[in-house]
Amino acid sequence: MFHIMRNRYGFSLTELMIVVAIIGILAVIAIPNFLKYQARAKQSEAKTNLVAIHTSEMAYFAENNAYVDDFNAIGFAVTGSSQLYYYELGSSSSGTLPPGCTASTLDNVSDTGFTAVATANIDGDSTCDVWTIDEKKTLVNVTNDVAL
Repeated sequence: MFHIMRNRYGFSLTELMIVVAIIGILAVIAIPNFLKYQARAKQSEAKTNLVAIHTSEMAYFAENNAYVDDFNAIGFAVTGSSQLYYYELGSSSSGTLPPGCTASTLDNVSDTGFTAVATANIDGDSTCDVWTIDEKKTLVNVTNDVAL
């Protein structure tokens, strides 16, 4: 038995190629799903910041009995160097409009209501991801840039 094991020092080329093929098949299956979930996770930036805009507008309304279209007046500011979304609220905007996206016409502000908009191009295609929130805290994904 010692004689048989002494001549075997490693893996054969066939065994290594089978392992490489299995890893390749797993990568082909896993990478597209990972990219899809990564893109969906990026949408959480819009949801979080739009809820923050809503909270700020509600606080402003409680004090002034009207909504306002000024991010500075409500105390909202986006921080961080990796923001993906462009935010609009009436005549006020925050961030940089992503390439391939256009400014929304969905945003509006009156004394009795508001709609804030977040726009981004998550995956670099021709579709832009657009989210809105209103005074009733209705969060809507108007255009979904994440293919399901």
